[in-house]
Amino acid sequence: MNPSLQISAKGRILEVVIDRQEKLNAINLEIAEGLAAGLARLLDDDALRVMLIRAKGRYFSAGSDINSEMFPDMSIRSMAAFRRWYRESKGSLHPLLDGFEAAEKPIVVAHQGPCLGGALEMSLSCDFRLAAASASYALPETALGSLPGSGGVSRLTRMVGPHWARWFVMANLPISAERALAIGLVHDVYPDDQFEAEVWAFCENLAKQPSETVAAAKLAIELAADLDRGQGRNVERLAVSGLVMGEEFRDLLAETRARLARKKP
Repeated sequence: MNPSLQISAKGRILEVVIDRQEKLNAINLEIAEGLAAGLARLLDDDALRVMLIRAKGRYFSAGSDINSEMFPDMSIRSMAAFRRWYRESKGSLHPLLDGFEAAEKPIVVAHQGPCLGGALEMSLSCDFRLAAASASYALPETALGSLPGSGGVSRLTRMVGPHWARWFVMANLPISAERALAIGLVHDVYPDDQFEAEVWAFCENLAKQPSETVAAAKLAIELAADLDRGQGRNVERLAVSGLVMGEEFRDLLAETRARLARKKP
């Protein structure tokens, strides 16, 4: 049992709750391994459609715990060895976040308070980011003389552009939930007292969508983001041709036609 993180299935939604409030939900190895276990459960169970990551307390997370194995091993002296640690170590966020990004099921993260450092980098690898009005965002790694290297440069720039990436990474300044919405960092912001209900409504709607279609959409969107118009259209054609030839599309089409036939006067 992991006291810092609880995993439970609620219908088609797998809920993962970070609960390390005495450390402002800072991500240690225990939490990272729990998130990886949640991802494995999501992918292994066909009945599960969505993973929701949320937290308890006044912080979503203060980021990676600098006093845990999630912080780089300072005994490493070779830059090449450090890059290997980044790619392969169980103390690195890279493998986990690459797994989130590659998963063919949607992952939603809900921020009820400040989301900092490694927690923001983790959130950037998820498909949907939802915020309470009290949420805020920052990447404080710059103040330590480093860069947010688990997606805080690459994924952030791809998402909000170099203009706002400079604000976070070079100026080391925070932003509010409302500004995060304005720049495209989060998908929506809800009043604090409505946040939980709105997050669950979003996840339940997402879980209703056809699973094969959602998986194809995630892959197609990621590919299209890096292609020109013509190649992007080719990706669409490939994705749609695979879906139309599948059972899910044919079953849903037959159901829709039958429903429309019943409505005819």
